[in-house]
Amino acid sequence: MRIDVLTLFPELFETFKRTSIIKRGIDRKIIDIHIKNIRDYSLDKHKKTDDYPYGGGPGMIMTPQPIYDCYQDIEKVSSNPPCIYLTPQGNIFNQEMAMELSKYPQIIFLCGHYEGIDERIIQNIVTHEISIGDYVLTGGELPAMVMIDCISRLLPGMLGNSDSCREDSISSGLLEFPQYTRPYDFLGKKVPDILLSGDHKKIEKWRKFQALLKTKKRRPDLFYKYSLSEEEKKILEEYDKNK
Repeated sequence: MRIDVLTLFPELFETFKRTSIIKRGIDRKIIDIHIKNIRDYSLDKHKKTDDYPYGGGPGMIMTPQPIYDCYQDIEKVSSNPPCIYLTPQGNIFNQEMAMELSKYPQIIFLCGHYEGIDERIIQNIVTHEISIGDYVLTGGELPAMVMIDCISRLLPGMLGNSDSCREDSISSGLLEFPQYTRPYDFLGKKVPDILLSGDHKKIEKWRKFQALLKTKKRRPDLFYKYSLSEEEKKILEEYDKNK
C-alpha cells in the first residue's frame, strides 16, 4: 500500500516512520509512506499557506492553491485513490472503516491546520472527511498517524502473528479478554487457575465469557450491536444461573 500525507509539519512523521510496526512494514515493502510539505507548493514569496476567512471570524484558513498543487504532484498508483481530510466534522473512525480502507492500494491523507481549509478543496479532491473522536486537535497529523497505524496492521505480513489483528480488541466486535504473564503472583494477585489448567477448550470458553462481560459493562453500545452465537448465549446463560 502506498500512503501519501499532505502536511505543513512533515518533521512530525520522521520518528513515526522509523518506529515499531510501521518501520517493519516499510522495511518489508508492505507500505510505502510519502510525506509532502504543502508549504513547498505555495506561490507566495514568503511560502504563506493561510489567510483570513471571507466574511470575518476568528483564526486563519488554509488557502487552496498550495494544497491543490501538492495533491496534483502526488504519483497516483491507482485510479481515484481515496483522499482523507482529517477534521472534527468528519465521520468517526472505527475498525470497520479501517478494514474497508485497508483494501485500497493507495490512500492520501490531508492534514488540516488553523481553523480549517478552503471549502473548494473539500469539494474538488476530498473523498472522505474523518474524525478520530469528538474533540479538537491542533492539526490533522496525529489523527493521520492513528489511522495509518490502524490500517497498516490489517495488511498481510505486517504483524508477526497473522492471528493478532483478528484477535485485537474491537476487531471481533468485542473488547479483549484479560491477559496475564509471569509472575504468577504479583502484589498478592494471582493468575486465574483456569489459564494454568492446560484445558484449551475451557480456557477458550473463559476468555469468550470475559470478553462478553467486559464489553457489556464497558461498551454496551458495542455489546448490543454484537450478534451472539448460540454458544455465546449458552455461556452467558450459564453465568446468569451461577450468579
